[in-house]
Amino acid sequence: MLTIDHVTKKYGKFTALNDISLQLESGVYGLLAPNGAGKTTLIKLITTLLFPTSGQILWNGNDIVRLGEEYRALLGYLPQEFGYYPGYTPKQFLQYVAVLQCIPKETANQRIKELLELVGMSKYADTKMRKFSGGMKQRIGIAQAMLNDPRILILDEPTAGLDPKERVRFRNMIHSLSKDRIVILSTHIVSDIETIASNIIMIKDHQILCCESPQSICHAFDGRVFEIPAGAKIPSSCIHLSERQESERTVIRVFSKSPVEEGIPVTPNLEDVFLTIYQEGEE
Repeated sequence: MLTIDHVTKKYGKFTALNDISLQLESGVYGLLAPNGAGKTTLIKLITTLLFPTSGQILWNGNDIVRLGEEYRALLGYLPQEFGYYPGYTPKQFLQYVAVLQCIPKETANQRIKELLELVGMSKYADTKMRKFSGGMKQRIGIAQAMLNDPRILILDEPTAGLDPKERVRFRNMIHSLSKDRIVILSTHIVSDIETIASNIIMIKDHQILCCESPQSICHAFDGRVFEIPAGAKIPSSCIHLSERQESERTVIRVFSKSPVEEGIPVTPNLEDVFLTIYQEGEE
């Protein structure tokens, strides 16, 4: 179990995270917030790239700072932009990472073979990475994060640059990886986590707003999301969420605490929740 116990992180007078407390067990956790809300700071604290100003983070009851290398050996991390050597092939790059992680050669070679198959890159194992698209590089990034078979897998904006087909592949892969490990998926792209996250962690004003299932979060908005035809009067109390094309007309989706004239109640989704909660953005 990973326990975040009243953690605060300050940079001088600026508070990036304020009194954060969470308990994480096996499963996928979607870390959802706008850019600048503190997602990356939280990830860097969990990976020991940063240290709390106050509070502590525990792995099975032990302070991760004191555990040091023993704890870091349990981590797999894919940052927003991971470093690689363009002249290396995926096999060479993953062998290099395995050496850095002190993984025995025989074990590493078998693991590399399995991971390249897992991310759909087996046939490119001996192709120079400089020739890869952004999505192909991202798949190799996921493979390197999984190389040590981590107990905690952290992916920071992992679907950036992926096309729709690759995003579906990614979601299926993450779902299969989460059965016996903690997966923390940080993103501001709602569709990436709505179908695979067992819990959504939302951060607002540098504090934890909630850590609940997507269904529970959306259920709290029942009866408050409406669709109205374009051109209809929208009360000033409504929050304009989105628009979509339906046949030959435009339909507007709004949030309102009370019924809206010409409005049809619809089932709330996570995007509705996100747009409502973060309507004013994060500083």
